Amino acid sequence: MRTHPAFAPLLPGLARVLLLLVALGGAPPSALAADLLATETKLYSHGNEDLIIRDFFQDRRGGFFLDVGAAWPIRNNNTYYLEKHLGWHGIAVDALPDYGPMWAEQRPGTPFFNFIVTDHSGGMETFYRAGWAGLSSLKKDRVMKGKPVHQQEIKLPTITLNDLLARNGVERIDLLSMDIEEAEPLALAGFAIEKVRPALVCIEATLAVRERLLAYFGAHGYERLEKYLAHDPTNWYFAPKAEADAP
Repeated sequence: MRTHPAFAPLLPGLARVLLLLVALGGAPPSALAADLLATETKLYSHGNEDLIIRDFFQDRRGGFFLDVGAAWPIRNNNTYYLEKHLGWHGIAVDALPDYGPMWAEQRPGTPFFNFIVTDHSGGMETFYRAGWAGLSSLKKDRVMKGKPVHQQEIKLPTITLNDLLARNGVERIDLLSMDIEEAEPLALAGFAIEKVRPALVCIEATLAVRERLLAYFGAHGYERLEKYLAHDPTNWYFAPKAEADAP
């Protein structure tokens, strides 16, 4: 096949781009990646979470998410954009049973499970339902803005992430989103991250758990993505070191 003379000078550059794309397994090189943080706005998450996740994956279609501490199915949710607009699927889990009917009605394609996610399965433990659902947790006598948080004790079954994934036949995760009110280290203790190797982890990082999060992810070959710190004061984002720049 002959090449038109007008395109001949472009061929070496195009060839280099194509070779780079092949070498990266189809992922766009960073020089060509869209800056979604600059061009798009978040739609559903509380802060910039869904926008940062979109930026990392470059709006890739058809991934799998694990939403831990999922809470509401749409409002303040980190995975709804992926499901609605990009065709992702996944599973959701939260300790509060109140969210179950909402997920069944608003996101019937995503299975919702009612468990305390921790470092052991099969037990029944006390969970403290707060007057403001976003503060419900394993912690008793929580304080918000200097005032005690009204709590109600409920008993709930426990599960590890390993067992939750095994029961659902999940062998690979693209996104792990976790927000469980300072119980993140307990949940990670029951999670064989090397087995499912999430490409991205979005995890709430309060002062009380930050050192343990850094230790856990560092020990398992992950690094914190510094580029997102300025865009989200609540969560940290981790990716495998070898893949941090190539989602």
